[in-house]
Amino acid sequence: MLDDMISSDARPRLGLPIVLLMAAATGLCAGGNYFNQPLLDSIADHLNVSASAAAATVTIAQVAYALGLILLVPVGDMVDRRKLTVGLMLLAATGQAVSGFAPNFATLAVGIAVAGVFSVAAQVLIPFAASLAEPERSGQVVGTIMSGLLIGILLARSVAGVLSGLGGWSTVYKVAAVLMVVMAVALWRSLPSDSADRPKASYRATLASVGKLAATLPRLRTRSAMGGLAFAAVSTVFTTMAFLLSGEFGYSDTQIGLVGLLGVAGALMATVAGRLADRGLGQLATGGAIAILLVSWLPFVAGATHVVWFLVAIVLADLALQGVHVSNQNVIYALVPEARSRVNSVYMTTYFVGAAVGSAVGSVVWKSYGWNGVCIAGLVFSVATAMVWVHDRRLETAELRIPQSPVAVG
Repeated sequence: MLDDMISSDARPRLGLPIVLLMAAATGLCAGGNYFNQPLLDSIADHLNVSASAAAATVTIAQVAYALGLILLVPVGDMVDRRKLTVGLMLLAATGQAVSGFAPNFATLAVGIAVAGVFSVAAQVLIPFAASLAEPERSGQVVGTIMSGLLIGILLARSVAGVLSGLGGWSTVYKVAAVLMVVMAVALWRSLPSDSADRPKASYRATLASVGKLAATLPRLRTRSAMGGLAFAAVSTVFTTMAFLLSGEFGYSDTQIGLVGLLGVAGALMATVAGRLADRGLGQLATGGAIAILLVSWLPFVAGATHVVWFLVAIVLADLALQGVHVSNQNVIYALVPEARSRVNSVYMTTYFVGAAVGSAVGSVVWKSYGWNGVCIAGLVFSVATAMVWVHDRRLETAELRIPQSPVAVG
């Protein structure tokens, strides 16, 4: 195993400044896929397209990101991840620049697609950080970087709105392109070279091994399922809360956006979950987070008529989602240390598929059954998450009794 080959003396020191830099980089990369959400009206007006066409850029970004997770993230197990991260960020910056200078909608769509595909640099950085960190600090490091990713996503919409108000929607993408280049240069100068020995494998063989990992690692499947189901549960609310807040409470788009900032609380849970994992309490972190998710549906139901309860529920749901997510990542990164990028590809693809399913279910249920229907759907996803967690605990107990043979990943 790679971690066994690297002695504590040989492992590069991953100090707090570098961890914070990596956290900022992941936040910038991930947040870039959300810049367009508050800009859709302006994009439609300035490029003379319909609102539905402008909204299609959201789907374009999501599909492009999913393709990057499948096709690019596994490459992190083949090449120097420092070089890969910087290269991906520079290509993402190119996409942001194309979007910022787009003279028409077609060019904008291409720019957003390019930026989306290569923004998976964030998902290369996270397992890279886990491999650089001392084993006893791995959970804390991953939790800190995940906090940066979450804050980046949450701030992206608000910052995009402010920049658009100052200089127009295209300013958002131009500024993002410059920041992406600056961040790439900073990472190149700060990160150690990823010079670990790797088995010789073709790109085709590397992609094929992703499926093999999913097939041969039961806990990768359970942890991926937990992440996808938990994200599906919360996504039922994220997709429909604008309808509730605007219809029942008369909130404006700006006010609804500010409600989303309550999710910053989830960043705190990411750090706590990471520290618990470092202390060998990863299952406690997962179980506690799932319990919070289950409890959150009570204030969500009350939130249909009392906005304070809705706000409490949003905080609880965000705390729970990040707790599940970070504890999952700490488990999967330890399964096959030399294949962390491919393992992350499996997990994150499942994670975002879960979000897409939850969003679709939330939209359909809202139309037919209203807010109570949304809460029931979210609760069902949450109960399913808890059931998978129970199975995962059994798998962990079995592994402790009968140590598993190393998985050959090629």
